Amino acid sequence: MSSNIYKNKKPLFFFLIPAFLFMLIFLYYPFIQNIFNSFQEIRGLGTAPMGWKDPWYSNFKTMWEDENMRIALKNTLIMILVTIVGQVGIALFLAILVDNVKHGSKFFRVVFFFPIVVSATALGLLFNLIFLYDKGMINQLLEVLGSKSLTDWKDETHAFMTMMIPVTWQYVGFYFIILVTGLNNISDELYEAAAIDGATTLQKVRFITIPLVHNVICTCVILAVTGALKVFDLPWVMFPKGMPFGQTWLTGTYMYYQVFNATDVDYSSAIAVLIVVLGIVLSKVVNKIFKEKDY
Repeated sequence: MSSNIYKNKKPLFFFLIPAFLFMLIFLYYPFIQNIFNSFQEIRGLGTAPMGWKDPWYSNFKTMWEDENMRIALKNTLIMILVTIVGQVGIALFLAILVDNVKHGSKFFRVVFFFPIVVSATALGLLFNLIFLYDKGMINQLLEVLGSKSLTDWKDETHAFMTMMIPVTWQYVGFYFIILVTGLNNISDELYEAAAIDGATTLQKVRFITIPLVHNVICTCVILAVTGALKVFDLPWVMFPKGMPFGQTWLTGTYMYYQVFNATDVDYSSAIAVLIVVLGIVLSKVVNKIFKEKDY
């Protein structure tokens, strides 16, 4: 068969059309419609708009003045930093350790990846039991160790930290698998040559491993940033409606609350637009900071 068949690109468009139509109907059209909804008066889910807001930018002005929205943005930005350091950082550390394990590496890969398989709702219920004030696992351990007073891990002081721990723990395995795959692409000959030159283990990591997985780390950081903007299920199960005192709001949970609890559909649409804009801007910033390199 002649190789000219691979030079004809026209059949490719035929196979791309179904995927393009699917994205057009279920992604681009809802997104554009959502932008229009953010400027209109919509008071019920599934109801028709009652007209344009007066002024048209009212929702965005309300968002600027909304104290809960400020809390949600602050918490989301903190979560972004925590996910970069906690999720990607811990995942990189574990990936390097497992990559250097000669026996049993498959076992550790399964163990670290396992939290991704479990439903976020189930994890939220699990951690609710762990952090219970009365008879929760942590407080029971503290009692065994001699603590005289119980800690309410879901009060105003500890609530945000209590929410961050399971969110961080859940996705470490996801980035761990991506980074391990990147590490497997590094040739062993590079490490052998470095060992002959007298390089220590830390020097191998610093001058070989980190530079050669730089682009993979960049991808993981971008996924972590955009993922932190969208995180919803696990925080909502642990702290529905921003409990306690609305201090655990995130952009995703607050948007959901406005749709299904406050039935303020147009305002939630404006929040969704903000989440998309933040995702694009922060992704560009991360790309500037972690520029991809060619080796």
